[in-house]
Amino acid sequence: MKPRVTADQHLLDSQRRSEWKQKDAWRTLRILSEFVDGFDTLSDVGSAVAVFGSARTKQGSEGYLLAERVGAALAAEGYAVITGGGPGVMEAANKGASEAGGESIGLGIELPFEQGVNDYVDIGLDFRYFFVRKTMFVKYAQAFIVLPGGFGTMDELFEALTLVQTKKVTQFPVVLMGTEYWGGLVDWMRDRMLEDGMVNAQDIDMLLVTDDVTEAVAHVVKGAAAVKDAD
Repeated sequence: MKPRVTADQHLLDSQRRSEWKQKDAWRTLRILSEFVDGFDTLSDVGSAVAVFGSARTKQGSEGYLLAERVGAALAAEGYAVITGGGPGVMEAANKGASEAGGESIGLGIELPFEQGVNDYVDIGLDFRYFFVRKTMFVKYAQAFIVLPGGFGTMDELFEALTLVQTKKVTQFPVVLMGTEYWGGLVDWMRDRMLEDGMVNAQDIDMLLVTDDVTEAVAHVVKGAAAVKDAD
């Protein structure tokens, strides 16, 4: 049964101010337990890449098959594949990694409208809180590969870019797969954000936009090599 009201909604709901004093302090223990569970479960994961994209991508579609190829190519290079654990692009990337003999990880989230972790996940976790789950993505992945998706995908993308821009993480490759889908967004960044001085050229240059799986994975490998050289 999917919850009609999620834990995040309870925590953030300003309509329930009367509960804050009585319940929020105790909620911190649940939040702490999610961090502990995530750290404990994922601490032995080796090099990994997070793959993001829409849960609405249909099986057998061009986007689904692309995500499968991405997952398989990452596994061939020795990377574990981390997704949000759901259907669509996430399932496809997990499937590609699993069938290629790689480690396939799914970090699910409590939502009122989405099913649980897909069948191709070897290591699965379900989170109540988005911010805990997002910490796990960044902590245990060395790069993000982002396929076409909606608000959730954009959220993960811009969180990663913000963390790199503000030096919270360093040498963190971000790849956008799908030049037709992402091209307009990147053009807007250059023509508006950069022109208006809201970002620097290097902020946008941290993005690789491509349709080529080989190029995408090579960019990830190059980023990992840069980290080793810096150490």
